[in-house]
Amino acid sequence: MVWNKKYECMPREELQSLQLKRLKEVTQRVYHCLSFYRRKFKERGICPEDIKSLKDLNKLPFTTKSELRQGYPFGLFTVPLSKIVEFHVSSGTTGKPVVDGYTRKDIEIWAEVSARSLSCAGVTAEDIIQNAYGYGLFTGGLGIHYGASLIGAKIIPISGGQTTRQVMMMQDFKPTILTCTPSYALHIAEISEEMGVDLKKLPLRVGVLGAEAWSENMRQEIESRLGITALDIYGLTEIIGPGVAQECPEKKGLHVFEDHFLPEIINPKTGEVLKEGEEGELVLTTLTREGIILIRYRTGDITTISYRPCSCGRTLARIGKIKGRVDDMLIIRGVNIFPSQIENVLMQIDEIEPHYQLILERKKGLDELTVELETLPQIFFDEVRKIEEIERKIARKIEETLGLRVGVRLVEPKTIQRSMGKAKRLIDKRKLK
Repeated sequence: MVWNKKYECMPREELQSLQLKRLKEVTQRVYHCLSFYRRKFKERGICPEDIKSLKDLNKLPFTTKSELRQGYPFGLFTVPLSKIVEFHVSSGTTGKPVVDGYTRKDIEIWAEVSARSLSCAGVTAEDIIQNAYGYGLFTGGLGIHYGASLIGAKIIPISGGQTTRQVMMMQDFKPTILTCTPSYALHIAEISEEMGVDLKKLPLRVGVLGAEAWSENMRQEIESRLGITALDIYGLTEIIGPGVAQECPEKKGLHVFEDHFLPEIINPKTGEVLKEGEEGELVLTTLTREGIILIRYRTGDITTISYRPCSCGRTLARIGKIKGRVDDMLIIRGVNIFPSQIENVLMQIDEIEPHYQLILERKKGLDELTVELETLPQIFFDEVRKIEEIERKIARKIEETLGLRVGVRLVEPKTIQRSMGKAKRLIDKRKLK
C-alpha cells in the first residue's frame, strides 16, 4: 500500500528537481540563521549560491554527532524557541544527549513519513497496532503513534516493558501489528512460550521493527516464533525519529523518503562519496525540517544504496539493512567484523537461544573476543562434554565465516539481560583496565 503516491512513486528526474529546490532553500536558511553553519561554509570556501546542482552537495560540510552535542541544548535550533512545540533527545549514554526540537510543521512531517512507513508495511485504518516502542524522550513511541493516528489505525500505546502484560494484551485486544525493537520481539516470544500462549494462533501478522541493527537470520527467527512478517524501519532522533526509511514486503531494502531526507553513502575514513551499491556510511541532509536542519549529517550507520525502482511501485532510493555502526566495527587481530555478522552465524545454531553478548577483553596485549550465549534448558543440564562440543562447533562456524577465532561460552538460560529497548550486544572490558 502506498500512502502518498505523488512523492513515493515520483519519476526520478522530477524528484531530483524537487530535492535541488529544497536543498538550495535549506542551505540559505542555515547559512543566514546559524553562525555554526556559516563558519563551516566559510571554512570550505563556499556560500549557498554555489549549490547549482545535486552534484554540488559534496561541496557542503559534514555535520557530526559530537558537534550536535556541543550545541546542547538549543544551540542549533533554526527557529526561535517560541516556535518549538516538542523536544526529544537521543538515547546515547555518553556525554550530553543530542536534542531535537520540533515545530508544528515538523510534527506534521513526522506524522506523514511515519504514516508512509506503516503503510509501506501494509498497515491500514482497519489494523490494531500494539506500539511497544518506548514513549517519552525516545522518538520511537510517539513517532509511530503520530503515523498510526494519521492513517486512522487503532493504537495500543503500551510502550516497552511489562512483557507478561504485552502478551495478555495480544490475547485480549487482538492487535494485528506489533511495533518494537527486534530483540524485544524475541523477548515477547520467549515470555509467551513460558505462559503457554501460541502467538501464531493470534491475529498478529506484521512486525515493524527497528532502532537496532538485526540480521536476516534474526528476522527468520522472529517470523518463525511469532508467525508474522517482520519488516525493518529506520530513523534516528537527530533527523526526525522513525520514518526516515521503511522496508516493504518485498524485503529488498528500505525505501528512503527522499523528498524529505537526501541520502548519500560515503567512505567513513576519507569522506569520499561512494557509488551505488558500494558499502559505506549513510549521510543524510534534511530538506523540509524547521526546528533543526542538518546538512550532510554523518549517521555512523553502515549500509548500501540502490536507486533502482522497487517492484512494489515505489521509485525511492533503497538502503540495505543496517550492517552496524562505524564505531561498532571491531578490529580483532586485523579482521574487521560487525556484531550483526556474528549474529547471522549464531542464528543458524539449533542448540542455543537467540540471546547473546560479545565480551571484548585485552589479554597479554592482544584483543580477545568471547561470544557468550544462552543454551537451551535441556542442553545446559546435559553432560559437560556435550556443552564443550557445542562451544567448539559454534567457534568453528564463526571462524569459517569470518576468518576469526573467538572464544565461545555457553551460559544458563535467562542469564543474559533482556532489553525493553535497544539490545546491548557488546561489552568492552578493555576500557575498564
